[in-house]
Amino acid sequence: MLDQLDSQDRRILDEMQRDGRLTASDLAGRVHLSISAAQKRLRKLERLGYIAGYRAHLDPRSVDQAYLVYVQVKLSDTTRATLDKFNSAILDEPHILSCDMLTAGFDYLLKVRCADMQAFTALHGDVISSLPGVQQTFSFPVMMEIKDTTALVISRDARP
Repeated sequence: MLDQLDSQDRRILDEMQRDGRLTASDLAGRVHLSISAAQKRLRKLERLGYIAGYRAHLDPRSVDQAYLVYVQVKLSDTTRATLDKFNSAILDEPHILSCDMLTAGFDYLLKVRCADMQAFTALHGDVISSLPGVQQTFSFPVMMEIKDTTALVISRDARP
């Protein structure tokens, strides 16, 4: 799908990832297009689904969510029914920021944010351990976040 974009579209995506609040005028200046051309291309990228939405990036410390933990989850079995129940239940928990199914010695990796160790202990005991099919968990509190981004590589000349 990315191959269908020209260099102008790619530059628009790069700029919008850096600052989703750019005005049409600022965006046009950065990608060297007229304001109307930049707006037209931006609307096209939104309509085609390249831009899934706009949201504010909050500082976790400011909203009492500074404690970050990765949790490995091993299920009792991986039948379709168990996977579906687990997947459905995970969607309802706002403290679980991401949930990825892996091919490893465990089944899922969760990224969890909460206020502190005490809040995580409660979340783990009340929610995570009680999710459908959970047999075992391993928790890894993060000492220091080095890099946290949602920006994707768009440029053709970026390193692989």
